[in-house]
Amino acid sequence: MPEIPKTIIVTGASDGIGAAAARHLAGLGHRVVVVGRSADKVEAIGRELGADHFSADFTRLDDVRTLAETLTERYPRIDVLANNAGAILGKRTETADGFEESFQVNYLAPVLLTTLLLDPLLAGRATVIQTASNAARLSARVRLDDLGTTEGYTPVRAYGNAKQELVLFTQELHNRYHGKGLSTVAFHPGGTASRFAQSSRSAVGTLFRTPIPRLLFQSPEKAARQLVRFAVDRDWESGAYYESGRIRALKTPPIAGELWERSMELVAR
Repeated sequence: MPEIPKTIIVTGASDGIGAAAARHLAGLGHRVVVVGRSADKVEAIGRELGADHFSADFTRLDDVRTLAETLTERYPRIDVLANNAGAILGKRTETADGFEESFQVNYLAPVLLTTLLLDPLLAGRATVIQTASNAARLSARVRLDDLGTTEGYTPVRAYGNAKQELVLFTQELHNRYHGKGLSTVAFHPGGTASRFAQSSRSAVGTLFRTPIPRLLFQSPEKAARQLVRFAVDRDWESGAYYESGRIRALKTPPIAGELWERSMELVAR
């Protein structure tokens, strides 16, 4: 067991990489708090690990606000926040909050959760980890005037845009708060044989409903090793984006500061 167990929040922890990472971190003796969309699934993981568990639907920003309020009350000091929840979706759909669904689930909701938890995160001189994707490099065309991908929408492009925005948020979070003790990192976990995209109404979803991912992709347990590394070690560069365990530069537009301000406007009540 570690000498000083960390309090580690893992979202998207009811299955796949999140559940595998939670199991590994709990096995190391850390206090893991699991968050997932499915109340039944996340409760099962919580029971398995003897961990606190909470459900929240990221298509509803009020769920995120309630979750953040609960976590702040329960854990005045948070050592690690792993924003792992995410999904490739299907046809362009707007949430009840009025945002394109992929933008909200993959970007806006984790941004809202992180910023609402800044007090306990700063108290813990925490690490904030973003599970991103190489779609941020391969498929993204982020525009401040079209964050909802109304032009040229495809499920993969909307997902890539949201993940690139998450990388930009990681950089700006570092710029604003690293001097106060916060460390941030984003990473691509690699192709993983999980249920990640099985419900997606897209070509990617079709692929994940075949045996191919199980034959060609890594297991969730192997993919989770990267998240675990960022959570327990500090042999990495804050503010950076990693692929295959190494820093990978992204050709992103110089809009991180503007994106931050715009995002805060969008989630303000």
